[in-house]
Amino acid sequence: MKILVVGGGGREHAIIKKLKENKEITEIFALPGNGGMEQDATCVPIGAKDLDGIVKFAAEQKIDFAVVAPDDPLVLGCVDRLNAIGIPCFGPEAKAAIIEGSKVFSKNLMKKYGIPTAAYETFSEMDAALSYVRTCKAPVVIKADGLALGKGVIIAQTNEEAEDAVRSMMSDKIFGESGSNVVVEEFLEGPEVSVLAFTDGNVVKPMVSSMDHKRAHDNDEGLNTGGMGTVAPNPYYTNEIADACMEQIFLPTVKAMNAEGRTFRGCLYFGLMLTKDGPKVIEYNCRFGDPETQVVLPLLESDLFTVMKATAEGKLAETEVRFAEKHACCVVLASDGYPVKYESGYPITLPEQLAENEEIYIAGAKKKDGVLVNAGGRVLGAVATEDTLQAAIKSAYALADRIHFENAYCRRDIGQRALAAEK
Repeated sequence: MKILVVGGGGREHAIIKKLKENKEITEIFALPGNGGMEQDATCVPIGAKDLDGIVKFAAEQKIDFAVVAPDDPLVLGCVDRLNAIGIPCFGPEAKAAIIEGSKVFSKNLMKKYGIPTAAYETFSEMDAALSYVRTCKAPVVIKADGLALGKGVIIAQTNEEAEDAVRSMMSDKIFGESGSNVVVEEFLEGPEVSVLAFTDGNVVKPMVSSMDHKRAHDNDEGLNTGGMGTVAPNPYYTNEIADACMEQIFLPTVKAMNAEGRTFRGCLYFGLMLTKDGPKVIEYNCRFGDPETQVVLPLLESDLFTVMKATAEGKLAETEVRFAEKHACCVVLASDGYPVKYESGYPITLPEQLAENEEIYIAGAKKKDGVLVNAGGRVLGAVATEDTLQAAIKSAYALADRIHFENAYCRRDIGQRALAAEK
């Protein structure tokens, strides 16, 4: 069985390591992968957005199954192209990936089908957006409509900041064409929860919940990043809240997509806010989150390939999705200065041996003259699983402290909010 995984980050490394547990799989190709994945997959220098290159390679190699992990190729129609040459895929078709590809689409979908979310307005003209944000109660949330590497959201604390945010997106194009349309949203308050879910278009099987840490610095200060660390499960996400989410959000979303002729098969990510009025959707993603995947998949006891295949074939109802009743923590080691300016090319020293409950998922790294060096903002994730959250956090940091490269930086408070919630 030959598997192709599209993508090259820490999320893809976590997916590949989990897929390797299936004995039927003889070879895994990562396109493009990265220098730190080479012992787990054959890395091929074909970019995740090079659909022609991906399709040609998949056909030549007679790939049996493909996992399209990042948002860009999903929105561009990578699954459609691979399906067209007879290769089954885990991931939604382009018409379903729009749930992440356009925030205007997803907000309108929620409004139409009564799925709880923040009040909002959408704008394609900058002057109209500026007039509106001047009247909004601050803080107010400004979102670029399209994909922006998880960074296309600005929480404006004042009306002036809101105007600046609109101008930066619509006029200065800080997110490129993704900011041609914007969503202006009410600011919601409450704990945030990430829930990834397998769905075949009918059945929804949620994975264990997680808590992301988006800001660059301790105490949730600094700029938004792709995520500086995660813990799972999220202590705020009780069984009662999970039941409410299934009834009011998860199943209604899948049914709404079916009603729109956009059946979603793959991993549907629900970014939730637990408000005083109940859980509400902040955002949808059409794929595994990063770095949420890095704490969710180590807890998965079922075979990932079996679940992915069932998802693609519409057989999720008869497939077990089971998670260990343990805790996981991921500490992201980044290049100091991320998400703005940082230096790369420094050799990375990894521990020679890992314990059974430890994992290192490589993201922004490459091989230079045979040596692994940092080559991105988020370089890797140090992950540990334990019986308690406190132990998982302690073990993840102990692992992170055994990894070295010049200019390495990590937040030192990953999981502290979760610990406080447990108490």
